[in-house]
This record gives sequence, structure tokens and C-alpha cells, in this order.
Amino acid sequence: MNESYHALVRVLLPEGILEYFELTKVIESIPGLNIYLEEKNIAPVEYKDEKLESKGFLPEIYIQDFPIRNQKVTLCIKRRRWEVKDTGQIVSRDWKIVQQGTRMTKEFANFLKGMH
Repeated sequence: MNESYHALVRVLLPEGILEYFELTKVIESIPGLNIYLEEKNIAPVEYKDEKLESKGFLPEIYIQDFPIRNQKVTLCIKRRRWEVKDTGQIVSRDWKIVQQGTRMTKEFANFLKGMH
């Protein structure tokens, strides 16, 4: 992402989200803005000693965020899932652990935890 846009995006999105998610596109539609985010392929810390393979994404979810200049804003979020190679178990990031170890706001971490 171009640096001049990166600062603007960081201010508009929930604090800490760009540490774990990549902005993939923004679509302006009749009801407002749809901001698309995909979780980065960064292995969850609780599985750092395991061999993981990305297995795509969980179903996309849609969350209403604060309006921007009277435009309704929808965050369209795709969370990643991984397979633990030794066991075949499918896992995703534990947002409770993330919240304790990053600058992510508690509000946003609680929001992500509630997506199960």
C-alpha cells in the first residue's frame, strides 16, 4: 500500500487491525463504503512450535463500523485458518491472546473474539 494512503487507512480503521489484516479493497456503494480485510498469513503465537499450513479463510463476516463523512462503513473481514501438519487439526487465531500481547484495542479484540 502506498505510504501516503497507509497513514490515512491506519486512522480510519480500528487501532491495531493492520498488524493482523491486509486491506484488499474498498468499494463505494449506495449504502456506503465496504472495506475488505484479509487476515495476514502470520502463524498464531500459540502454535509457534508447530508446522502450520494456511488452509484459506473462514466465511467472510460483515461488521458495521463508525460512519465516515456520513457514509455507512462495513468492514468485510476474512479470518484465516491453518492446519497443524502433525495432527490435521484446523486452528484459527485466539483473539484473547492477541489482545494481551499487542496494542490492539480491547474493544476491537472483544469484537473479533465474538465472531465465532
